[in-house]
Amino acid sequence: MVHVLSSRTLLRPTDPERSRAFYGEKLGLQVYREFGTGPERGIVYFLGGGFLEVSGRGDAPPSPALKLWLQVPDVTVAHEELVGAGVTIVRPPVKEPWGLIEMWIEDPDGTQIVLVEIPAEHPLRYRPGI
Repeated sequence: MVHVLSSRTLLRPTDPERSRAFYGEKLGLQVYREFGTGPERGIVYFLGGGFLEVSGRGDAPPSPALKLWLQVPDVTVAHEELVGAGVTIVRPPVKEPWGLIEMWIEDPDGTQIVLVEIPAEHPLRYRPGI
């Protein structure tokens, strides 16, 4: 059995500087740590209970099978802030049949990012009798 102490998602962008600007400036993710020097230095960002490391350089964009799921307190506020920051909105906020409110954006390499708001009455937040 593997005993996991920590984890992070690793991205190898085709243009590291462009991706660092997207995640750090446009999305405003807070930096956990930085390492290395030069154009391909690495930055690890906080993602709530996890981390996103943007480091190195990839020859091709990440697989479309990779998606990031980011829970935010208010998708409408996030939508306004991201539009103001110049982020392209792939799909504006929509309440899904399963009860979550989701908005979709993409990073510069096309990695899909789902921003999710969990309404107060949703089972992920509200459990009667508990």
